[in-house]
Amino acid sequence: MERVFSDSDVLLLAILLVIGCILVVALSDILMPVFAAGVIAYLLDGIIAKLAKFRIPRFPTVLIVFGLFLTLVTFILIAIIPLLYQQTEQFIEQFPQLFNRAQEVIVRLPEHYPRFVTTEQIDEILSSIRKQTFAFTQEILSISASSLIGLISMIVYLVLVPLLVFFFLKDKDQILRWMMHYLPGDPRLVRQVWRQVDIQIGNYIRGKFLELVLLGIASFISFYLLGLNYSLLLAVAMGLSVLIPYVGATVVTIPVVIVAYLQWGLETQFWYVMIAYSVVQVIDGTILVPVLFSEVVNLHPVAIIVSILLFGGLWGFWGVFFAIPLAILIQAVLSVNPKIKTLL
Repeated sequence: MERVFSDSDVLLLAILLVIGCILVVALSDILMPVFAAGVIAYLLDGIIAKLAKFRIPRFPTVLIVFGLFLTLVTFILIAIIPLLYQQTEQFIEQFPQLFNRAQEVIVRLPEHYPRFVTTEQIDEILSSIRKQTFAFTQEILSISASSLIGLISMIVYLVLVPLLVFFFLKDKDQILRWMMHYLPGDPRLVRQVWRQVDIQIGNYIRGKFLELVLLGIASFISFYLLGLNYSLLLAVAMGLSVLIPYVGATVVTIPVVIVAYLQWGLETQFWYVMIAYSVVQVIDGTILVPVLFSEVVNLHPVAIIVSILLFGGLWGFWGVFFAIPLAILIQAVLSVNPKIKTLL
């Protein structure tokens, strides 16, 4: 404690981290529009920084980028969300039929593989599936009951978040100067950590967002051309799967295989879907990831998995989404201070 926290810069950095953590935990529900707008502004600021290389003034650049952002949001709300909602509704309506077909397949397993599966095991599996199905149905009903509150919250988000994004982009320098003005002395270590985190987390979030979009589009085109049911729903799931390294790709494989098998069985079309799915995943792992994340700090797989478990357990979906950026933040904090380095 004396070796590390005798430095006022280290103490200031520790206090800021603790205050930031408390704000996120205690006020996340209230300040979620602010956090969401901050993340979006952070993404868009990277585009503004690249356009600044062409010596375009910041304010016109902000207007152009913000206009493109509003156009994209409008397109998603008008074209993508209704189609996604329609496919989700169809999936929920046809879920009993899918469950019955899956049950027929499971019941036949002891006939084909008597050495590996018994009738008693199948009965236990079906009983467990029925319980999970009932719980899932109850959860859907509870969501429907609270849909009015969700609709009001969405309207508030649609108004506040774009407004906050615009001001965050337009007055970025003023906001940062105002925040730094209230820090005591010369926060050398804070600035150093911020520079490292800004580079690494900025590259990670922007790269992850681009990977999500490209993977989702490629998956949708492949599934749609092959005639797979719920192609948009599955493509969105594949895009979101990149938010959870190592785990997401494994989890999203299950619904793709189940939907394709229940639609075609083991016919030729099923294998076409599996080949297309495998090709998309291979391209993502061998081309997209190395290109998009070449400048991001390399974290050990154990550190990534521990971060996902820890922050996901604390903050749910958003904890999983920000697990790697938070791990990068911790790594930056540990790396900038020589006293901490020697202590470790």
